Amino acid sequence: MNPQHEFETNGYLTGIVVCEQREATRYRECFDQLEAAEGKENCAIGLIDKHFDQSFIWELATHPKILECTREVLGPDILLLGTHFFCKYGPQEKFVAWHQDVTYWGLEPPQAVTAWYAIDDSDQENGCMRVIPGSHREGLRAHGKSKREGNLLSINQELTASPDEEQAAVDLILKAGEISLHDGTLIHGSLPNRSTRRRCGLTIRYVAPAVLPTQKNSLGQDWKTVLVSGQDRFNNFESCPTPSF
Repeated sequence: MNPQHEFETNGYLTGIVVCEQREATRYRECFDQLEAAEGKENCAIGLIDKHFDQSFIWELATHPKILECTREVLGPDILLLGTHFFCKYGPQEKFVAWHQDVTYWGLEPPQAVTAWYAIDDSDQENGCMRVIPGSHREGLRAHGKSKREGNLLSINQELTASPDEEQAAVDLILKAGEISLHDGTLIHGSLPNRSTRRRCGLTIRYVAPAVLPTQKNSLGQDWKTVLVSGQDRFNNFESCPTPSF
């Protein structure tokens, strides 16, 4: 199965090697320095769109291998929609509830692709991402509020997965320097980190320029997009200049 067909069928690709060990170690060390400056509490979910002032994040968001994979599923024209770190420190009960990324993003049509870059090794023990294959083909589903404490999602959103969907869930185990890609409507989440290791991942959000923003995003803000591949023939988003470091 070719990558585009696999992505269309399952809603995700995983285990894609972006960086060899030396480069992956450099990116982890860069994050370690950022973590020391920002503090662990802010690093859990507070580091949003830091690619505008941290060169290593911009490097990852525009990494040739990540953009090459994204072009295969999104097409040649790509806008960087945003970046966001999700960092789980263990052992603790913080989790990410089942959800679909684009639910509260205000996009029409609700189409986006997320690359999840592993700063640290991500596995079952430290709460790797889990996905429900094929769930993107059913479109958007209703989300409520999570009744469990510890949900890392920005507005505590959660959808209810059926027992069959729970049974079908797949763990996306990644080594540092690897990525997974998933469709914006794929149902996914993650369990708590019950290890003593950190589990840090950088989510990189991409859209095609034809997508139209119809409202502010889930944080009540306008998207700050940057063209990272091809051309923008639509000018639907307010474009930001390429960061300069």
